[in-house]
Amino acid sequence: MIRRSRSLALGALAVALTATLAATLPASPADATGSRPPRTGFEESHGARWTTQPEEQRLLAAVDRAGPRAEVDRIGTTEQGRPVQLVRLGAPAPEKARDVRRGNSVLLICSQHGDEPSGREACLSTVRDLAFAEDRATERFLQRTSVLVVPTANPDGRAADTRGNSDGVDINRDHLALKTAEGRAMAAVIRDYRPDTIYDLHEYGPTVPYYMKDLLSLWPRNLNTADAVHREATSLSEDFVEPAVHRAGFSTGVYGIWTDPETGEPLKQVAGDGQERILRNTAGVKGSVGLLVETRVDALTDAERADPARNNRRRVTSQLAALDGAFSFLDRHRGRVEAATTAARLAGYADRGPVYLGGADNDPATDAQTLADPPCAYRLDATQFAQVKDELALHGVNWRKLGSGAVVPLRQPLRGLVPLLLDERADYHLTVAAHMNGCRGVVGGNP
Repeated sequence: MIRRSRSLALGALAVALTATLAATLPASPADATGSRPPRTGFEESHGARWTTQPEEQRLLAAVDRAGPRAEVDRIGTTEQGRPVQLVRLGAPAPEKARDVRRGNSVLLICSQHGDEPSGREACLSTVRDLAFAEDRATERFLQRTSVLVVPTANPDGRAADTRGNSDGVDINRDHLALKTAEGRAMAAVIRDYRPDTIYDLHEYGPTVPYYMKDLLSLWPRNLNTADAVHREATSLSEDFVEPAVHRAGFSTGVYGIWTDPETGEPLKQVAGDGQERILRNTAGVKGSVGLLVETRVDALTDAERADPARNNRRRVTSQLAALDGAFSFLDRHRGRVEAATTAARLAGYADRGPVYLGGADNDPATDAQTLADPPCAYRLDATQFAQVKDELALHGVNWRKLGSGAVVPLRQPLRGLVPLLLDERADYHLTVAAHMNGCRGVVGGNP
């Protein structure tokens, strides 16, 4: 077997980080035969360029051949014909979705925005390191944790270095409507594997002097996120990601919040609401612990301005530091996370409590944004059902056929999602379905 340059300590990625921006990326040591694990184009160029798609494909092919720990699947195809891929990692790699559901699981979504490549580089090297590691700590971690990775969620956008996909669509605004091939692929993975944690890697442009930390993070703010899931998501951010990033010598903050440069007090919210179509919020509504992580893109020093590769290395290093914290969280909060996500999904069967069509955890919903007494189901006529059937299926929403249409009950695991998809008062509804009351005999379960 081939040794790697990063090993797990206490079940977390103990990344070989350095406090100096001039630090080099460590070379992977050779094994007894002189072979080396595959390296990314970013590593080979010492950060001078980002990994190309052919280089990514060669690395993933090597990972797929590495042994029983890793499997690579094609889960979608972009408009321009590029593959959207999923890497399944474990000891051994989970063969079926039910294998993931038996233990703790995390899904890493990398480079939804094609012009934000540092998270993708961190994901590719992490996939490689987990697949080729020999140490006992990594083996033990992967025996108890399934790691799912979409290394490049927006391949067309990455090829063009654009935020959107080849149609100009922001994929991170398509986790409700599912109009893009990329969004549909990710929705199917979330439906089938039901990951306990969904970790979304991005980059941002700062506003000096109010919004300029090295790395920002944010949990699901959507009010339909179960309380225990929300607590675990904020803990992931505040108790694990932030301290790990600080230990690596970087500063942290909350995404979307400007702060006073003197006192650190919040001044203004400029992004990061509870909008349900954004992945971290979709994750929370679906019962997963979600986290958005954003590293700062612009050069911080004269040395970085003179040498873009130095800036690139700092961006990737901060992403790796945050992942180090996330993996520590997965190991240490394993039981709490599984309890929170399981309870959140089972709570839908009770069909009790309000559903929120707006607001956020720091912005209370108004009466107009609150379904205090939601209908027990929504009724779709034949035309409406034909229009949204595929999207309901991709989300994993249960329905029952009724004549030529369908009934979608609220009594199901995705109770909080159903009105967001079908209620006329929801901001991003797919269609306007009729309210049903008196649902005796109406239960979930698609034919």
